[in-house]
Amino acid sequence: MGVTKTDLFTKEQNELAILAKAFAHPARIAILQYLLTSNKCINGDLVNELGLAQATISQHLRELKNVGIIQGSIDGASMSYCINPEKWENVQQLFNGMFDEIQNCRPGECC
Repeated sequence: MGVTKTDLFTKEQNELAILAKAFAHPARIAILQYLLTSNKCINGDLVNELGLAQATISQHLRELKNVGIIQGSIDGASMSYCINPEKWENVQQLFNGMFDEIQNCRPGECC
């Protein structure tokens, strides 16, 4: 397998790619939507809500936590998760910055 050449890209481009990968699974989107509406949950709640195995939910939670989108705390034998508001704001700024570039290309004026 070839070596990735992340050094060819800006810090922002690399960060957007990492975040996009974290968003690239429908289960992770469902988890984020659940956390946004409930503001906190326990892993078992997600198993009941999404109908996926606990091991699968844990794997997706780990991916989201690794990029900092969510944060967790131990509550007895359970783990509670919530959205990391600072990272969520950063994610929004990064994606909005990219989406705002479309202003330079009006419908019918671009290729």
